[in-house]
Amino acid sequence: MPETTLNFDPIAEARRQWDLHWGPQAGPQVVAVTSIMRAQQILMARLNALLAPLDLTFPRYETLMVLFYSRQGELPLGKLSQRLQVHRASVTNVIDKLESAGLVARVAHSRDRRATLARITDRGRAVAEQATDVLNKAGFALEPLDRATCEALFSSLEPLRRGAGDFAAQA
Repeated sequence: MPETTLNFDPIAEARRQWDLHWGPQAGPQVVAVTSIMRAQQILMARLNALLAPLDLTFPRYETLMVLFYSRQGELPLGKLSQRLQVHRASVTNVIDKLESAGLVARVAHSRDRRATLARITDRGRAVAEQATDVLNKAGFALEPLDRATCEALFSSLEPLRRGAGDFAAQA
C-alpha cells in the first residue's frame, strides 16, 4: 500500500491529461496499459508478502510449481524458461536461489551432456504444497475481485497473449 493514499485516481487523471494533450483516440488503451501495470505491482507485492514466511518470492513459487507439475519433477533450464515465459538468465537466477534453499537440485541430463536439469527436491515439494495452501486461502491476493471478474480478466487478456505468440490457437 502506498505511504499516502491519494484523494484522486492518478490513472484517471493521466487519462484526462492524455485526452487534453493528445486527444481521446488512445485514451482507453493508455488507461488499460497503466491499470494492468499497476495491478501487476500490487499483486507482486501482495503475493511476495504472503510467500515471504516460506522464504519464497512469486517467481520462485511459479518455478517450483512448474517442476512440481512436470512428469518427472525435473526440466531442462531452457524448457523452464519457455514454460515460465521469461529470459533464460532469469531462470538461472531463480534456480540458484531455490537450489541454495534446498528446494531444487541441478542434475546432469541423462541423454544430453550439454543440458542441465532442475529437479524439485522432496523439501521443494513440501514447500510448494505449503505455499499453494497459503495462496489458495488468500485467494491469490486478488481481493476484492470475485471469481466471475477473474474469469472475465483471463478471457479478456487471452487474445493479447495469443497474439503475442504465447501459445498456438486451439483448433
